Amino acid sequence: MNRRLLYFVLIVVVSIAAVGATSPWFVKQVKLGLDLKGGFEILYEAKPLVEGGKITQDALRQTAKSLERRANETGVAEPEITPEGSNRIRAKIAGVTDEAKVRDILKKPAELTFRSARDCSEDAGYCKVELTGIDFVEGGASIHQTQLGGWEIAIKLKDSKKFGEVTREIAKLQKNQLAIFLDEEMISYPNVDREIPSSEAVISGSFTRDEAKNLADTINLGALPLKLTEKYTQSVGATLGQMSLEKTLFAGGLGTILVLLFMPLFYRVPGLIASFSIIVYIWVLLIGFYLINATLTLPGIAAFILGIGMAVDANIITFERIQEELRSGKSVLSSLKAGSKNSFRSIIDANLTTVIAGLVLFFIGTGSVKGFAVILILSIIVSILTNVLYSRLLLYLLIRSNFLKKPAYFGVKESEIREL
Repeated sequence: MNRRLLYFVLIVVVSIAAVGATSPWFVKQVKLGLDLKGGFEILYEAKPLVEGGKITQDALRQTAKSLERRANETGVAEPEITPEGSNRIRAKIAGVTDEAKVRDILKKPAELTFRSARDCSEDAGYCKVELTGIDFVEGGASIHQTQLGGWEIAIKLKDSKKFGEVTREIAKLQKNQLAIFLDEEMISYPNVDREIPSSEAVISGSFTRDEAKNLADTINLGALPLKLTEKYTQSVGATLGQMSLEKTLFAGGLGTILVLLFMPLFYRVPGLIASFSIIVYIWVLLIGFYLINATLTLPGIAAFILGIGMAVDANIITFERIQEELRSGKSVLSSLKAGSKNSFRSIIDANLTTVIAGLVLFFIGTGSVKGFAVILILSIIVSILTNVLYSRLLLYLLIRSNFLKKPAYFGVKESEIREL
């Protein structure tokens, strides 16, 4: 067998094996958005709890982390909660059965409290609230490495006198811990051996860097004086989401099949290679979804299908240029080289303008618009790799193996060829 033809067969066989063996698994890994799975979306507006408080970007990020932690505690699978603008947070939660319960839990601010056993009965635990999140400086918890190589958490307080009085009374107790609670979960209980008349509290212990960082983040999260107000809500039932998914997949699948049949019908062998390249394109795009941990929504599927159309367009531009070269009387190999060269710039220009539009949508848009932009840009990158480079490699190997000698294999009749 001709060496180039052997390379062609090996590439095709390996591609078919990879696509067939891994595609079902990658399809199962694709996460569905709430418009396909059912659930709800809420846009919150954040405001300070205390008069004169400020809303910073760090405060928004930490509050979003608080919402995500609360949503995870309700059993919700991978909620998507992101800050937007200067004072808004968008929460997308799919697969929810009790929407009212989750919404009620989400809108409560995370409550940070420092508690002691002062004036508590033995079985009451740490019943007395000594300090709350309002007593701490926003984002005032940080970590420091000790001389012995360990890590400790330093917390800045607004009133050093109040902290001194609290620590003085706790140091007198047999149970002299100042327990730290986020909501009703105790996250630490450091000992207090003496009065600390300082505006900075230090929590020391056998912390690793990650443990200290997580504790500092948790304290900052609970100390944020932000309250959330619902500004926009959208709910999608699970049945409606499933129906949308089935209809969208049917339409997309039907369109893809028609495209795969169209290419060989009009462009013969190159069209068959293009159809195969499109299948590989879809497979690589699924891998891309998995690697970037994308959530697939209806706009995302629209971008996916649009990407298939653009992939087909890249092949059509190339094949039309090759046909023009064949009709001018050039050889098959010369037509491939000239047609590929002349079409490459047109394809790159068209895709580049679409990428620019996608970037504008990503940086200016929100929510599902951003998702559409991400998948559109990803599909263009994958299309160039598979439907420009990969398909041309296969076509080049076939032509150099002398397997495709006749213009008829490219959909060009002998009567259409002009003499040079």
